[in-house]
Amino acid sequence: MDLLQGTLDVLILKTVSGRPMHGYAVARWVREVTGDAFAIEEGALYPALHRMERKGWVEAEWGLSDSGRRAKYYRLTAAGRAALEEQAATWARYVDAMGRVMAAADPGD
Repeated sequence: MDLLQGTLDVLILKTVSGRPMHGYAVARWVREVTGDAFAIEEGALYPALHRMERKGWVEAEWGLSDSGRRAKYYRLTAAGRAALEEQAATWARYVDAMGRVMAAADPGD
């Protein structure tokens, strides 16, 4: 399923809100929690992480992955938590509104 515009940021922010994660783990978690409905490609993931780092939403530091490889771990900042809360509220309104549209009687009735 293609991600809607604006979805990637909130997915990444939510994913790193619990604990620092490296890029591959972010993509894996999103894929697993959505039942393979969303797959974040590397070509979108890393530019988004770097953009969020420039905005001050995430901070990164080098560490070792479970497999012993060097990996950059991203963690949410206070600004990132605020952005997540704002975007989550926007998505909640969007989902609620879309649910009302889909549950409404056909316009011709």
